[in-house]
Amino acid sequence: MIARLKGIILESTFSEILIDVNGVGYQVFIPISTYDALPQVGKTAEIFTEMAVKEDAITLYGFASKIEKELFNVLMSVSGVGPKLALSILSCMPIPSFCAAISTGDVNSIKSINGIGKKTAERLIVELKDKVDRISPESKFAVEGSGSASKEGADAIRALEQLGVKHESARKAVLKLIEELPESQRSIENLIRKALQSINP
Repeated sequence: MIARLKGIILESTFSEILIDVNGVGYQVFIPISTYDALPQVGKTAEIFTEMAVKEDAITLYGFASKIEKELFNVLMSVSGVGPKLALSILSCMPIPSFCAAISTGDVNSIKSINGIGKKTAERLIVELKDKVDRISPESKFAVEGSGSASKEGADAIRALEQLGVKHESARKAVLKLIEELPESQRSIENLIRKALQSINP
C-alpha cells in the first residue's frame, strides 16, 4: 500500500499530478482542494495517497491533508459512491461545510455538488451522519446550533494543533469543554487554556 509520496511535481492539472519520487513518476488523481494547496511544477511536494487496486489497473488518489484522505475513504464507504464522485465532493465544497450539511441534514446544499441528486444526497446524510463529527469539529458544533461555539471551538482546535497537540486530542478536549462550560466561558483563550490543562494535567 502506497500511503504517502514525497517528490518533485513534474506536471499538474486541476484533476491530477505527475510526481517524481527518486526517478519514478507516479500519476496521482486529486481534488481541486489539493491542487490549490500544492506548490508549483518543479517544486517538492508531499501528498497523502490512497491506492485502489483493480484487475486491470492500480490507481493512486492524492490529498494535501490527512483530513481530506479520511473524508475520501469515508465517502467511498457509502453505497453508490465511487472515487470520481468522492473527488467531486472534495472539489466542490470545503470539508467543514460538507460535514455541517451532513450533520444538519441539509439536502439542498449537498445536491448542489456536481453529480449528486436528491436520492444520493439523502443516502449520504443517512450513512455519514454519525461519522462526520470526527472528521470536522465544526460539524459537531453546527448540530448544537451555536454559530459562535462553532467558530471559537474550531479556532481553539487549530491553535492547539499549532502548539503541537495532535488533532484528535485537541478535538476531544475542546468538544468536551464546549459541552461542559457555560457560553460565557467559551472564549478561544479559555478553551485553549483549559484544553491544555486537561491534556497535560
